[in-house]
Amino acid sequence: MKLIIFDCDGTIVDSQHAIAEAMSIAFQDHGLVSPKREKVIGVVGLSLVEAVLGLLPEDADEETAIAIAESYKRAFADLRQQPDHDEPLFVGAAEALGELAARDDVVLGIATGKSRRGVDALFEREDLAHLFVTIQTADDHPSKPHPSMIHQAMRECSIGPDRTVMIGDTTYDIEMACAAEVSGLGVAWGYHPHELLVEAGADAIVSDYALLPETVERLLQTKGEVT
Repeated sequence: MKLIIFDCDGTIVDSQHAIAEAMSIAFQDHGLVSPKREKVIGVVGLSLVEAVLGLLPEDADEETAIAIAESYKRAFADLRQQPDHDEPLFVGAAEALGELAARDDVVLGIATGKSRRGVDALFEREDLAHLFVTIQTADDHPSKPHPSMIHQAMRECSIGPDRTVMIGDTTYDIEMACAAEVSGLGVAWGYHPHELLVEAGADAIVSDYALLPETVERLLQTKGEVT
């Protein structure tokens, strides 16, 4: 059996617009200048408080980051209720996930900096919950790139690192894969540039969801030959 773990934001769903807007509102709520959009997108993938700390000056304290994070949660929840809210799946995501989940030799997992509440909202909207057997979120783990999420997913599925692939769009995903000693597959349609994914140690990078299943298979075959 093979375990294929997906990141959410930037990998399955394109949520950058809502994330950037909610973060801007959160900073303004605390009388702070909104961070530039590119900086916000750059910390997507980290757990929320860690992401906020990455956007604040170096001398900012964790208490401030926690307060801004709470404001962000409220702002994002409000935005989600707006009729023009747009958080689309990336092209080909639903088809590739369905194809992989239908295989007898594959189980799917999630490892994300989102909260479980955020994952549940996404899955309900897109009818994805039935595809995943293990879901690891920022509610229960240290921030990426700590390997805790991958370790727990492998334990829950009784699958070892030589049969596991982590798929994500950020260096945090790839560094987490390296730390857990599993294959790391980068996607080119997300929030971190191709070259940074390579530098972080990605075993391969795909530019289209249609290429993802065959690339996963190749990585696992290679890993098996090496191990």
